[in-house]
Amino acid sequence: MRHETDEAPQWVTQARARGLGPALGLALDLLEPLGPLGAQLVWIAQPALGLLVGRAALGGLARALEEPGGVERLRAHLEE
Repeated sequence: MRHETDEAPQWVTQARARGLGPALGLALDLLEPLGPLGAQLVWIAQPALGLLVGRAALGGLARALEEPGGVERLRAHLEE
């Protein structure tokens, strides 16, 4: 259940505004089955990927993979 105070993270809003929602959804599809291992891959790749994607976005994605229900929350924000 979502609460009214449960707003999309700024980096998700910016990704949607730039038309990157589908790419973020694909990243979630690829990394979700890996769970915490996928999060660690994101943390390790953050310095290199940070040149292409904002570090806040990568950190948010990694935290979502680590947290129970985090990916579902991101998907809900992407579908808004």
